Amino acid sequence: MNINIRRFIVFNRLILAIAVIALGFLIGFKVSHGWWMAWLPFLIGILMVVAHFLIGPMSLIQSYVESGDLEGAQNLLAKVKFPNLLYKPVRSSYYMLQANMSTMTDDLDKAESDLKKSLEAGITEKGFEGTAYLQLGAIAQKRGNTKEAYEQIRKAVKLGLPDKDNEASAYLQLSSICMQRRDFRASKQYFAKAKSCKATNVQVVDQIKEMQKYIARMPG
Repeated sequence: MNINIRRFIVFNRLILAIAVIALGFLIGFKVSHGWWMAWLPFLIGILMVVAHFLIGPMSLIQSYVESGDLEGAQNLLAKVKFPNLLYKPVRSSYYMLQANMSTMTDDLDKAESDLKKSLEAGITEKGFEGTAYLQLGAIAQKRGNTKEAYEQIRKAVKLGLPDKDNEASAYLQLSSICMQRRDFRASKQYFAKAKSCKATNVQVVDQIKEMQKYIARMPG
């Protein structure tokens, strides 16, 4: 289906549903034995109303994310007026994306709140539950709460992360926290695990190189 047609349908589901249901009534009243045919437009109209509230415009979000159009994605999220009515997996994705947007603007309170709502809704995609806990750990670390950060990041690693770059990043954060605690043995162990992930992300690779300088100076 053409993306413009798809967007038109998604953004105008309720209006189109009313029109289709009205067509069903017209067929029922005007056509001989029309009520036998009217069930189809009634069904289509009802399904469109259900899709409006259970899915909303979230079926279009992937194209915005893949193209890097963050403003477009944010505008799309703003069109969701009743997020608690979204189907649970869709609701989880909605709050996860909202949290990502809030993190970019350093609105840590909202990011934390949205991540928790995403987890409550139930994250079904493999590795993304771990990602949510990794983000919660990063937020706690920014606030200086290293104990909570350590617990959240360890939970993220235990649950599993979607790729080796995220896994390496998690181990680096754990290594850094242990370094602050002067638990040098654990710091070195976590750093070794970060290196073994063989990350390809430039930023993570640079972090590993920088951390290597501190690890080399550690006693023991």
